[in-house]
Amino acid sequence: MIDQEIPIDETRNRETPEVRPTEENDDRGSVMGLLERVASVVLPIGVALYAVLYLGVEEIYAAFGINPQQAGIDQSVLFSRLMSTLVLVLLLGVPLLGLLVGLAWLVNVVTLGGAGRAVSWVRARPWVAGLVAALWSGATYWGFYNFFADLDLTVMVVIAVGLGVVTFLVPFQLLRRRPVGRAGLKVLVGGLTGLGLGFLLILNLASAAQAMRDTGQANFLLSTVGFQDQWAILTNAEDDKPLYDGRWMMLLGESDGTYLLYDCDKQETFRRPMETTNLTQVQLDPEREDGFVCGSLAEPA
Repeated sequence: MIDQEIPIDETRNRETPEVRPTEENDDRGSVMGLLERVASVVLPIGVALYAVLYLGVEEIYAAFGINPQQAGIDQSVLFSRLMSTLVLVLLLGVPLLGLLVGLAWLVNVVTLGGAGRAVSWVRARPWVAGLVAALWSGATYWGFYNFFADLDLTVMVVIAVGLGVVTFLVPFQLLRRRPVGRAGLKVLVGGLTGLGLGFLLILNLASAAQAMRDTGQANFLLSTVGFQDQWAILTNAEDDKPLYDGRWMMLLGESDGTYLLYDCDKQETFRRPMETTNLTQVQLDPEREDGFVCGSLAEPA
């Protein structure tokens, strides 16, 4: 028998060192995950809200019988104004979101973790989560329907619930089964939420524009979308004599060498060539006495 030395494999029993993520990498991963979750909800809402706000600006100028292009509001100006509006919405939305998170944490503490377990139970069941998302999506059509018709509260609730259950329930339940579907569901629900908020904002903008036309004074909501409550007295460029009896006119905008003006006393919108017109005593957001209304010189119907 041959005495043969068998080599020992030292690498067989050698323990492979366990690679654990460092605390820095773990924090970075959690932060990136949080940003992705927030972006998946905030971005669709912001994009949809921006798209609908364009219709809101058209409703404002439609109250004066014109469109934004006639007032010199091109796409670049409109983009800058609506971006400032989104910034204001973000500044108001962040504290509101923090308040809601704080209230949710407080409810979870008071219920000894019962609220958190209930949310986890809902998220783990596609039918229940799909039903909640469907009802929420149906409710976002509230502003859309009120934009075209004034509906009763009961009728609106029935429409929202019926629309959510009939249209969204089954597709949302199917989307909840896969991770890609859940991501798509967040985008879809976020987009519908932005559209719903946008149409509600349009309704308030249209109402504020009507009040502006009747009272001659804009409110805070109109200023958030860049509408300028600017007034001036017109004078003739040749002899500097006051025009229209020296009455105040609201400057809606300027385009193609003309001023677009609103006569509050006669409640009329008219154009005036810029080369023959000077603007004097320009005022921004003038104060009005209580009970002031336009139309003091308007012809009786």
